[in-house]
Amino acid sequence: MNYELTSEQQMIRSLMRDFAEGEVAPGADERDRSKRFPKDIFQKMSNLKLMGLPFPEEYGGAGADTISFAIAVEELSRVCASTGITYSAHISLGCAPLYLFGTKEQKEKYLVPLCEGKTLGAFGLTEPNAGSDAGGTKTRAVKKGDEWVISGSKCFITNASYAKYLALTAVTGQSGDRKEITAFIVPTDAPGFQVLDHYEKLGLHSSNTTELVLEDVHVPEENILGERGQGFKQFLITLDGGRIGIGAMAVGIAQGAYELALKYAKERKQFGQSLSKFQAIQHKLADMHMKIELARTYVYKAAWLKDQGKRFTKEASICKLFASEVAMEVANQAVQIHGGWGYMHDYKVERYFRDAKLTEIGEGTSEIQRNIIAREIGC
Repeated sequence: MNYELTSEQQMIRSLMRDFAEGEVAPGADERDRSKRFPKDIFQKMSNLKLMGLPFPEEYGGAGADTISFAIAVEELSRVCASTGITYSAHISLGCAPLYLFGTKEQKEKYLVPLCEGKTLGAFGLTEPNAGSDAGGTKTRAVKKGDEWVISGSKCFITNASYAKYLALTAVTGQSGDRKEITAFIVPTDAPGFQVLDHYEKLGLHSSNTTELVLEDVHVPEENILGERGQGFKQFLITLDGGRIGIGAMAVGIAQGAYELALKYAKERKQFGQSLSKFQAIQHKLADMHMKIELARTYVYKAAWLKDQGKRFTKEASICKLFASEVAMEVANQAVQIHGGWGYMHDYKVERYFRDAKLTEIGEGTSEIQRNIIAREIGC
């Protein structure tokens, strides 16, 4: 068992560390205050050929692996979780369904522009009454001639304001209590399609979180993604990969908060010595470091299994669940180590604390992850 990163993965880490510190970190606090979306950052990432990182070169990607993707998300989230989640959702939720289930023609038409950074990827699953119970989808698509007419709404959708099209689920039939759910590729500028950006969020202020409203939106038959009736299954597969992204994001948040806490503890003096000399603070920092290392290792394990073509549903849920709870714990302790200053915006750790909470909710709550793990172990 070899835990050493490959030369390619080390190169990605070095590139992303330099990019995150040089391009992303300087404006992170200002963007958090102003809620400005970092469009310029993603244009620069596009210029670096990062927007299709784990997808084949034939579709405009870089041909990297899932571990490299996790590294990229972690490094972005270490300085700005809003940028991290935007990138993670673009890759794992926007691009991945097209790559996994799209026809060659659909990949050439829709995946290539995503990988080239000409548009951002988004994914429409959650609804006002279908969150953890995604099978409760109420958005409907009715066949009329050679078209489908879609009506309904989606909520908490990342990146949709900057997406030219996205995949979303709709009910296309019903047998008794069982719904037939199908995935469609829908242009966001289609008549009857509205993208509403009006949420006031706890954190991740410079990421784009939207509501989608569809009123008799017409799409052709060729815009079905995968097979009719397989949409729910396809999106569950997609979420497995997305959980690796959220796990990596959580590790990045935790790492960033820990580094700030360690730096502050070394610099801040109380009772004639630095905070880092007090055993109570040392134990906090030791626990933070230990749990981050464990979380990162399990994120990499889930990513490795995915790259090997092995089953990784359980491991994706474990890495997402554990890393998200570590992120919340580490961010909380980072604020505590900073004392009163930790409550103030200028010391950054309060931003990490606010941003971390989403990782326990997005891509399936902690409770849902425990349900999945219990199912996978045979309960």
